[in-house]
Amino acid sequence: MDLQLVGRKALVTGGTRGIGRAVVETLAAEGATVAFCARDAGAVESAVGELTGAGHDVRGAAVDVADGEALRAWVQGCADELGGIDVVVANVSALAIPGTEENWEASFRTDMLGTVRLVEAALPSLEASDAGAIVTISSVSGREIDFAAGPYGTFKGAIVHYTQGLAHQLAGRVRANTVSPGNVYFPGGVWASIETDNPDLYAHALGLNPTGRMARPDEIARAVTFLASPAASFITGTNLVVDGALTRGVQL
Repeated sequence: MDLQLVGRKALVTGGTRGIGRAVVETLAAEGATVAFCARDAGAVESAVGELTGAGHDVRGAAVDVADGEALRAWVQGCADELGGIDVVVANVSALAIPGTEENWEASFRTDMLGTVRLVEAALPSLEASDAGAIVTISSVSGREIDFAAGPYGTFKGAIVHYTQGLAHQLAGRVRANTVSPGNVYFPGGVWASIETDNPDLYAHALGLNPTGRMARPDEIARAVTFLASPAASFITGTNLVVDGALTRGVQL
């Protein structure tokens, strides 16, 4: 299937590791020019070197999405440099699980406002595109109550609501969809840390999935890339759960 992404311009937040890195790679492999950001300047530089070395058209910047001015400046700079924006993927999360006041604030600034500010900054460019698409990354923790039912799960649920609202408000102009992954394992990721630091929780989480494993970042990235592409031209307002049958609720 031709995803019709050749020559498209995409922005991805949190693009140096895990799902975000896999999304950057997958979009670029489909022919898109991809600009991504992350907080760690060294990780950004390393990722740009590896991806350009693999023949991909990418550029990166050190940006904290919780800094609204910096995020808006990055989006505008990318729009100017690339000559427009066709796709934005809001991927960054504070991964704040315990219900402390600090975690509630961090989740609001990073997960929620980071998504809203990215979309609002990119919206003029997206509306000028003939294939504008927004993809937000939520989680199965936003869909059902689990061990992350505090700040993380609450704001992941809010992101789904926000995105579906965008789909209706922007219908016919810009598509907006959410991908909700289940547990995703990659070296250096949260589940790799839990495997070492809290093996009981890791074993419990692994045992809940009937596939007997967690997802790989590339498996999530392919779902994101399809929804971001013109090939998904009539899909908007959807929350695509990619969890290997981990969740049991019926999504009506």
